[in-house]
Amino acid sequence: MKLLTRPRLLAALVTLELAFSATPFVPVGPAGGAALAQSPADSQALLSAADSVLQEISQITGWPIRSPLKKQVVGRAEVQQYLTENLRQEYTPRELHVQEATLKAFGLVKPAFDLGRFLITFYTEQAAGFYDPHRKTMCIADWVSADMQGIVLAHELTHALQDQNFDLDKFVHADRGNDDATNARQAVAEGYATAAMMQHLVGDVDLAALPSLAPLLESVVHQQMGEFPAFSSAPYFFRFQALFPYTAGMGFMQAGLKHGGWKGLKQVFVNPPMTTKEIFEPQLYFEHKPLPALTLPSPEALSNIPHLEKLDENTMGQMGYYSLLGQFLSEEETKSVSSGWVADRYILYEDNSTHRYALVGRTRWSSPETAAAFCSDYHTLLSRKYPDLTSERQSTTDLLLGSAANGRVVLLQKSDQCLWAEGVPPAQAEKMLSYLRAL
Repeated sequence: MKLLTRPRLLAALVTLELAFSATPFVPVGPAGGAALAQSPADSQALLSAADSVLQEISQITGWPIRSPLKKQVVGRAEVQQYLTENLRQEYTPRELHVQEATLKAFGLVKPAFDLGRFLITFYTEQAAGFYDPHRKTMCIADWVSADMQGIVLAHELTHALQDQNFDLDKFVHADRGNDDATNARQAVAEGYATAAMMQHLVGDVDLAALPSLAPLLESVVHQQMGEFPAFSSAPYFFRFQALFPYTAGMGFMQAGLKHGGWKGLKQVFVNPPMTTKEIFEPQLYFEHKPLPALTLPSPEALSNIPHLEKLDENTMGQMGYYSLLGQFLSEEETKSVSSGWVADRYILYEDNSTHRYALVGRTRWSSPETAAAFCSDYHTLLSRKYPDLTSERQSTTDLLLGSAANGRVVLLQKSDQCLWAEGVPPAQAEKMLSYLRAL
């Protein structure tokens, strides 16, 4: 699933921007709340500050300023209007429906969940200024204190330079058919901007020589984000995926700085990582260790059913399974299992008459033991997703054959693979089992 937990490259998580600031931060939600410790600087001063910070970020990264910076000061109402408009521009109704259906099919949200409405609420409370790659404009929030503006600007104006030198929107959306690759590219964009922000804060200190900053960033952010109601009440899946590009992306960039400094780091935009596993484990990327791809042919058992529509075929990636297991089980469990991810593919079908889903998945893991651990976890996940799930007599240690209200369930371990299908019409269950065994 794509990182739909924020409009791409637009809304900076304010607590991350402020993580290393010595100035106390008092958050303000979209509906008001506590007052900031300081009043915002006047608009002209903010606009002048943006030009100064852009020059500094250009010196840090080595990227030239290729055109004058467009900038404007905006209020909360304008940010909410912008995020709403951007959501419509970024995703067609069809694309938004597919992403919402995917969340529902994996059991991550309730059937009545409205993704579009959620995203607007989720990000309006966090926005602290953003660079808009569509309008080529830096939007500066008028409610953020003057002392904080430089930190926010350092991150967002790095996006402006990325855009001027690499076409940011094109970079992030270069592989629309692979959500994991898109999420990895997003971590590149946000991780690089976070690293530039950190360099802006620490001055001449070599970031590559410091211990990993990702765990510290994650700890500070989690503490601060408790002040945001929409974030705090969101499912784990959303919370993890919202922070991943910043925290894990920062760790990836810090590792990259050891391979040629800021000059060499530009290579990640020319030849970006293709998987989020490379963000989790930067040595895979920087040491050029290849990862296998995995195919999943459309199963005849579902493809020939008239009322089932194929909505999507995609890749979850290590980040997707990390957040999936983290929501249903625990973070400890997902840490021990998800690191063994090697490749995956899934296909999603929707019954237009009942709005129920059929889901087929194929995953490959680092060993048969890790595949068995994931299959066991996914069995637990299925039991929690379908409280009425029953297991049939034919089930074995390596095979689950079951039934639930939305259809039959098949879960199979095959050496280093874990394969499954759920929401299968009863008449197609045997055919689906044969299909999975043949993969």
